[in-house]
Amino acid sequence: MDDALTKGISQMRNQDYQGAAISFQQVIEENPTDPVGYINFANLLLHIDDINRAEQFFRRAIELDQHAATAYYGLGHLFFEQEDYQQAAQYYQQAIEIGLDEADAYFMLGLSWRNQSDSRRALPFLQRAYELNSADLEVIFQYGLALAETDQINLSVSIFEEIIAKDSTHADARYNLAVALLFLEKTDQAIVHLERIREIEPDYYMAEQLLTQIEELKES
Repeated sequence: MDDALTKGISQMRNQDYQGAAISFQQVIEENPTDPVGYINFANLLLHIDDINRAEQFFRRAIELDQHAATAYYGLGHLFFEQEDYQQAAQYYQQAIEIGLDEADAYFMLGLSWRNQSDSRRALPFLQRAYELNSADLEVIFQYGLALAETDQINLSVSIFEEIIAKDSTHADARYNLAVALLFLEKTDQAIVHLERIREIEPDYYMAEQLLTQIEELKES
C-alpha cells in the first residue's frame, strides 16, 4: 500500500490526476477497511471539483474510522469551498476535537466563523493558529482583523505592525493599521501608512478614499 499511496500523492502534486486516481484506487482495493485510501481519493476528487463523490469518500473513511481526523478536516474544506461556513465549522471543530492539533485546522475554523460575521467565536482559533504558525502572513492578518473586529484595537495595531515588519509591501495590513490608528486618534501616523499604500499599490481605492475623507475633515 505504501508504494501506491506514495506514488499517488506524488502524481497528485505533479497534476497527474488520472494517474493519482489509479494509484489511490489500488490503495483502496488492497486495504478496503483502511480509511487512508478513501481520504486521499476524496482529496483528489475535491481538488478536481467532483464534490459529490469527494463527500462520499470522506464519509466512507469516517464509517471505517470515526477518529479519522483528516476526513473531518476534508469535509470541512468541502463545505468551506461551497461557502457553507456553518457546516464547515462543525467539521473543522470535530477534526480538532479528535486530535488534529495543527495550525491549518484552527485557521480554517476561525475563518469559517469570520465568514459568518462572528469574529468573537473566530478569535480564539485564529489566535491558536497564530501561536502554531506565526510565519504565515495570512494567518497573522486574519488574526489581526479578528482582534480589530472585537475592539482590541491596540493588540490589532501590534499584529498589523508585525506583518509590515515582515513584508513592507503588504497593503492590506497597512490599510487596516491606518484604520486602527484613526480609532486611536493617531491621525498623522495613519496618513503615513495610507500615503505609503499610494506608492506600493496606487489602485488601492479604499486607502485613497480614506485619505480624501481625512483631508476633507482637516479642511472643514
